[in-house]
Amino acid sequence: MIEIKNVVKQYGSKSVVDNVSVKIERGKITSFIGPNGAGKSTLLSIASRIISKNEGEVFIDGKEISQWSNDELSKKISILKQTNHINIRLTIRELVSFGRFPYSKGKLTAEDWKYVDDALAYMALNDIQDKYLDELSGGQRQRAYIAMVIAQNTEYILLDEPLNNLDMKHSVDIMKILRQLVDDLGKTVVIVIHDINFASCYSDYIIALNDGKIAKEGVVNDIISKDVLEEIYDMKFSIQDIENYRICVYY
Repeated sequence: MIEIKNVVKQYGSKSVVDNVSVKIERGKITSFIGPNGAGKSTLLSIASRIISKNEGEVFIDGKEISQWSNDELSKKISILKQTNHINIRLTIRELVSFGRFPYSKGKLTAEDWKYVDDALAYMALNDIQDKYLDELSGGQRQRAYIAMVIAQNTEYILLDEPLNNLDMKHSVDIMKILRQLVDDLGKTVVIVIHDINFASCYSDYIIALNDGKIAKEGVVNDIISKDVLEEIYDMKFSIQDIENYRICVYY
């Protein structure tokens, strides 16, 4: 479990995350939703220790995050930020092998390469694994980065807007894969996501943020409701039940 207690993050006089407390259960997809500037990405980065907090505590499996060594934390939590810039020319296979760095320190063993091969297969990248990243479509590149995270073999996988700049087909493919990571491999996936309907269809638990605070949290039926969403987003929603999914209509 990831437990966030009374966390505050300030930039100057502005609290981007304002006294947030929340628990992220293991073995589920938890989605952070909310308008731009709500604090979603900042909270995700604090939970992975990419950025520091001003106040509060974050516990990973009962141990405060500041007490974890870098090596041990990188074997427990992996994070994929929204923007990924690598300035050297890499093939997909080379990129995915970076996921093994916490274990190999750059000297990959046969066991490390097996994790790489398994991740490539899981993301259906075997046939193009020798292509360079700058030769890929947006969807292929995103699958490659997620394969790198899978190869890292952490229990907790944190993804900041993994559907950014993807078309509908590739977005669906990514969400199905994340669902499989939880259902088949027992991973815990936390995502920042803007598409309310993807959050509704694939999440186990949804945390809605607004103005740096938790506006509402709960299972899908608790959050995907007209009253809750209209208050969070300040716009009109219609909720339809279609084939056991709650679908938002907004325009």
